[in-house]
Amino acid sequence: MSVFCKQIVNRLNLSKMHFAGKVVLITGASSGIGATTAKVFAGLGAALALTGRNLENLQQVASDCASGTTPLLIIAELTSESDTKAIIDQTVERFGRLDVLVNNAAVLELDSMETTSLAQYDNVMNTNVRSLYHITTLAVPHLIKTKGNIVNVSSVTGLRAFSGLLTYSMSKAAVDQFTRCAALDLAPKQVRVNSVNPGVIVTNFQRRAGMNREQYTEFLKRSEGNHALGRNGRAEEVARAIVFLASDDASFITGTTLPVDGGRHAMCPR
Repeated sequence: MSVFCKQIVNRLNLSKMHFAGKVVLITGASSGIGATTAKVFAGLGAALALTGRNLENLQQVASDCASGTTPLLIIAELTSESDTKAIIDQTVERFGRLDVLVNNAAVLELDSMETTSLAQYDNVMNTNVRSLYHITTLAVPHLIKTKGNIVNVSSVTGLRAFSGLLTYSMSKAAVDQFTRCAALDLAPKQVRVNSVNPGVIVTNFQRRAGMNREQYTEFLKRSEGNHALGRNGRAEEVARAIVFLASDDASFITGTTLPVDGGRHAMCPR
């Protein structure tokens, strides 16, 4: 285990969880929540298949995840059906099994009812919903064999409505309903399906949606007061929830949408 992974595991107090012999596939693993989640799983002994669009970033994540098993890196565009199929095929070919699917990849558009466009809708829904639907259906036969589980990364916007985030909120509400329906469908096969619903997490996610540095700084400052705990979240706090839901400690939890949002989902404007 690398020094970086040991530090993550010690900080999160997850040392009692074990994923040795388990294969974990994480989409959107080249940055943010996905990258941090990969490092935590690696520190707990998991074999990793990591997919994203940025090879250099994926290679850095893999370096931070150095352990007994070298991560499989797959450069792919999830909105491409052939790329998505290749992700599952290469993972199973390399490791012979699949135990955990973490559907983390997503895009954000800043739009409202008056400014939105079909192009924005298609971009968000194809990435956040259609590709998640597709990769999950392809993964299910392998997860049934291992009695594995799925963790979807949704958002507090799937639970509550926010202005200026029209299509993104719609997509995350769809992810939450997908989680519940899939959980019921797969429960007889002992495959669990859950979601985490982060609030504002300090990553580059909003910057990639078009915010410049000044706008992002202002956004983070404003967002602190929108969480009951009075601060924004950290990627490792979401990673902790993902790993818990994927672990045997959550063996009787399925169909849940777990807010990791500092209480934001429970707040009302005054």
